[in-house]
Amino acid sequence: MEFIFFIKGALLGFSMAAPVGPVGILCIRKTLQYGRFSGLFSGLGAAVADTLYGLLAAFSLTLLSDFLTEQQYLLRILGGSFLCFLGGKTFFANPKEESESRVSHKTLITDFISTFFLTLSNPLTLLSFIAFFAGLGLVSVSEKYTDAAILITGIFLGSSFWWLMLSEGITFFRKKISEKIMSWINRGAGLIIVAFGLATLISLFHL
Repeated sequence: MEFIFFIKGALLGFSMAAPVGPVGILCIRKTLQYGRFSGLFSGLGAAVADTLYGLLAAFSLTLLSDFLTEQQYLLRILGGSFLCFLGGKTFFANPKEESESRVSHKTLITDFISTFFLTLSNPLTLLSFIAFFAGLGLVSVSEKYTDAAILITGIFLGSSFWWLMLSEGITFFRKKISEKIMSWINRGAGLIIVAFGLATLISLFHL
């Protein structure tokens, strides 16, 4: 029975991470520019944020979840603004200058933190987890702490597995991409990220 909770959690974590959104675009772009570890750490930031939301949903921490839901207006403003800033920075990034900068522990931590807070700025993820839990018949999982812990572990590993697959897959094509193509990738990624940011800000009018 415990193994079933792990499998359900892993599938849930994987399915939550797989849709290509701003974090996915960032992960792809970071992997192409700086290598697999930069892309992987970007993805892991999102995985930890997803796991945190899954934790809140599984243990029904209503006080904190209600606070995040009530503050979604502010969170979306911060998230949308950050996406617009990040998209603009990506659009104007110089591939040659970036390729000359070495990836360090500091940059990996920055990659992790940026996607962690970016994912955390969307409280709709929490509502998605609650809906998934209900759909999978996991509403009462919080009553059994062992099952809940196994479920949360599965969510983290499932999400992390997706980001590992994505970063490794992109790494395979990395050396085949020229500086000119990378410049166009930066511009395309920048525009897409800005579009996500603007969509987030526009959504404020429908709250």
